[in-house]
Amino acid sequence: MTPAHSNRLVYAITLGLLAALGPLCIDLYLPALPQLAQDLNTETSTAQLSLTTGLLGLGAGQLLFGPMSDKFGRIRPLMLSLVLLLIASIGCALAQNINQLLLARLFEGLAGAGGAVLSRAVARDMYSGHELTRFFALLMLVNGLAPIAAPVLGGVLMTMLNWRGIFVVLGCIAVLLIFLARWKLHETLAEDRRSKGSLFSAYAALGQVITHRPFMGFCLTQGFMMSGMFAYIGASPFVLQQVYGLSPQAFSFYFATNGIGLVIASQTSARLCPLWGEYRVLKSGLTLAFVASSMLLLAALTAAPLPLLLLALFFTIASNGVIATTASSLAMQSQGHRAGSASAVIGVTMFSLGAIAVPITGIGGTSVLSMTATIFGCFMSAIVLFILLAKKPEPKVKTA
Repeated sequence: MTPAHSNRLVYAITLGLLAALGPLCIDLYLPALPQLAQDLNTETSTAQLSLTTGLLGLGAGQLLFGPMSDKFGRIRPLMLSLVLLLIASIGCALAQNINQLLLARLFEGLAGAGGAVLSRAVARDMYSGHELTRFFALLMLVNGLAPIAAPVLGGVLMTMLNWRGIFVVLGCIAVLLIFLARWKLHETLAEDRRSKGSLFSAYAALGQVITHRPFMGFCLTQGFMMSGMFAYIGASPFVLQQVYGLSPQAFSFYFATNGIGLVIASQTSARLCPLWGEYRVLKSGLTLAFVASSMLLLAALTAAPLPLLLLALFFTIASNGVIATTASSLAMQSQGHRAGSASAVIGVTMFSLGAIAVPITGIGGTSVLSMTATIFGCFMSAIVLFILLAKKPEPKVKTA
């Protein structure tokens, strides 16, 4: 089912906002991390665990809402996730110690996963081939506003509110999305296309997805690339603010600049795919990732001036825009009949690897070297797994 162009744009905006729940849950409070650690009387590495638990929740939530949506349709699981997001955000705002915050963050991530997994599943319900890639790029464009706007908004909010107020804002966003989802979205998975049998059988489909080697090749490629992205997200507030002395507002605007690069890269890749094909564009993105991350690590090892470090970091993050768009499309195209489960596996892989990468940057104290070395290691893992597992899709044979 392919809606008209005007409806396509409306759906892209709505689904993009829902997919942005993950970045919003992660990025909005980044400028507040140092204040949060001080207020709750905890170490920097422990405060970073609030990011880790959020990422774990985002990963686990994929497994909850993906197969559920294959069984019950897309809308009901989505509404459940948004209500849970509201409750968890209130819990974060009211936390009195770091343990309470970590628990609330786990549920907040769990809830935020609903928007991410279901936006991909709905897109696969409606599109395939290059059209699916273009729609993912459009989602990336709308979704890219979240990492651009969230830290900037967080920095602005920090001039008026404390870290608790930021979580209140997240709760308000959940309320707005509840009304938006009810108003703009309709069910895209017809009854006859839903998983048959029990809910358990819907979850059993995860095994069929995981054992599909080409799918896992693209999934793990994207997962390790995004884990490098999460390492940057988790460590950069401390590296750029505490090591290099940037203010929360200056950090937020630089973070936004990298978000713009991510969006430009995703849109460029979507335009190149009809000419080169998704597989070739993905290989080009991985080449860019290798060169940029190598330069980033070299800049850290040689104590290069901040402008050079930031330039290398810009292209390192931008490479993710190419890879996320193409790898997601190639993975989802192979699993159209299990879109919810496939989307869940992509999400849980991405966020679980990210949850592992973030605390690695804090081993021995968060530093520019620990951040860049972790990013480089994640990117190299993605490239190796792409070479070992990913397979170029067979061209479709046209019949007379």
